[in-house]
Amino acid sequence: MTTTTLAALVPLLPFLGAVTGLLLGRTAPGFVRPLAVLPPLASLVLAALVAVRQGGGRAVDAYTLLTPTGSVPVDLALHIDGFAALVAILVTFVATCVQIYSTGYLRDDPRYPSYAALVSLFTSAMLLVVYSGDLIVLLVGWEVMGICSYFLVGHYWGTPEARAASLKAFLVTKLGDVPFLIGLFALGTDAGSFRITRVLDAVASGGLGHPTLIALLLLAGVAGKSAQFPLHTWLPDAMAGPTPVSALIHAATMVAAGVYFVARLLPVFEASAAAMTVLAVMAAVTMLGSGLAALAQDDIKRVLAYSTIGQLGYMTGALAVGDRGAAVFHLLSHGAFKALLFLAAGAVIHAAGTNSLAAMSRMSHLRDRVPDAFWTMTVALLALAAIPPFSGFFSKESVLAAAERLATGHPGPAPGAAGWIVLVAALATALLTAAYATRLWLLAFRGRGAEAPDHGRQPLAMTVVLWVLAVPSLAFGALAYRTLPGWFDGRSLAPTLLTSVLGTGLAVVGGLLAYGAWQRAAARAPRVPLGAVAAHPEGDAGLVEAEAIAAHEPAYGDIAQAPDPADPGRLLLGPLYGAAAAGFHLDAVYSALFVRPVLGAASLVRFLDREVVDTYVRGAAALPRLLGAAVRRAQTGNVQTYVSALLAGTVVLTVAVLLVASGA
Repeated sequence: MTTTTLAALVPLLPFLGAVTGLLLGRTAPGFVRPLAVLPPLASLVLAALVAVRQGGGRAVDAYTLLTPTGSVPVDLALHIDGFAALVAILVTFVATCVQIYSTGYLRDDPRYPSYAALVSLFTSAMLLVVYSGDLIVLLVGWEVMGICSYFLVGHYWGTPEARAASLKAFLVTKLGDVPFLIGLFALGTDAGSFRITRVLDAVASGGLGHPTLIALLLLAGVAGKSAQFPLHTWLPDAMAGPTPVSALIHAATMVAAGVYFVARLLPVFEASAAAMTVLAVMAAVTMLGSGLAALAQDDIKRVLAYSTIGQLGYMTGALAVGDRGAAVFHLLSHGAFKALLFLAAGAVIHAAGTNSLAAMSRMSHLRDRVPDAFWTMTVALLALAAIPPFSGFFSKESVLAAAERLATGHPGPAPGAAGWIVLVAALATALLTAAYATRLWLLAFRGRGAEAPDHGRQPLAMTVVLWVLAVPSLAFGALAYRTLPGWFDGRSLAPTLLTSVLGTGLAVVGGLLAYGAWQRAAARAPRVPLGAVAAHPEGDAGLVEAEAIAAHEPAYGDIAQAPDPADPGRLLLGPLYGAAAAGFHLDAVYSALFVRPVLGAASLVRFLDREVVDTYVRGAAALPRLLGAAVRRAQTGNVQTYVSALLAGTVVLTVAVLLVASGA
């Protein structure tokens, strides 16, 4: 079987699994779990074979004309280089883990068949983005992921939070997709083709007439899909969906698509110094803002959501300094430990007995109750904080080293200022990342919250997946930084002494600050008695519906207490804590700047339509109606009346004619 055929099957198998699962989900429930797990597992095997055959060498290209357009053709094309081969393995690996984990996590959920099918479709769409060699075909996968996220985030549609979160995710990403679509058409028109290879050839030969405009339009879509400032606000709210969905979105699909798109078309962005500077500023603001916000969140999944935003900022920062190898290296490393963080958080949520948006201040004594989640989450948090020798250290250091090279005068495709912007922001974010990772670990596993009911041991499928993901979270970085340059652009990904010392030192300082603040806050806070458990009232808007209990998103039985005052985030952030906890009120700002004016304009249009246009229409119809009523009154059916009216009319006409004749 040729490499092209194998590559075509990689996205096709999950798609067929999704279609079959939707058709047979209700009629043959026994096939649902095999149809959920086997297609992505087979795609993982095939993606690995494709990667072995590609071997980091010459890209595999194949295409056929999809449809004649009369101008710029659209091709059904594959373009598989080292980046695509490895990212496809990440996508299929994480998707397989999520599907296996979900068989236990959502084992009693009545909507599991549709959930599993949508996860498979989500996976297929991301694989289409990864392997596609044509921008229009890539756009299809890009948009299918958007609609899949809408349905999956809103899986618990019975709660207002899930409905609002799914709608917000869809609308905010669509807000970025509109200029993204315009940018794609402009890029294809300038290059004379939508084929990625021909677009890159056109860039190399200086064939783009409007590189800055095209790059900025494309960045709008990237900001929406990859949750970068200012279109990042949908991602924390998307935590209302099932935890495995969060793992899939944050680790291998959706948010990774924007970073991967820029990496694949990086020469387009490098053609504009202004676009690279904008990308650097966007990355810096995203990193710093998300780090501060994560340090103030009480909900464990929202901490991880802001963490994802910040880590994506690292990736876009690497792209802003022109090193896509470092960006994709961190994308691969982050995919493993972030999937582990979310799936371990699902086990913690279940054990804590809290709702699906779990408050860390209400957790207590979880280390002994969920030892698998404790140890694996500790590994993932150390990787997130970039502590050597965990994988996050090597991938994050490759980003810092790339920024340091550009900032210190090495020639590059971006201005030196972009290097300084990314380097300073990334170092500051390293301190913040370690601080909020330490805070999460302390509050979740050494918290002072009241004791929750014990929900029993986790299903074996969940536990096995946690340990499987712990392996790359621990060992991937040390192995990858030596071998990945051959798959990428050949640039070294090895840590440098200066950035390693600075990054690791700041991470250690951040962790120590969080630990010291936690001890100080704990010494001042009164101890909360254990066993303070109260039942939730029915219909509480902040809770997940009753079916979620069986789905291991426990909704009822939360601990009735105020947030734990022993929160190091309050001491570390001080007066900034409230604003950071609210995401710096960006939702309120956007509501004032955009939502309210649009609603006001809609109200004005509705008033004009109802009071002006409808009044005119009603008035135009009233006159014929009155004339018709008058004529109807004359139709009596009496022949004598008709003859009398005829004679009277004749007399009137005769008199009128005589008067006119006499006057003449």
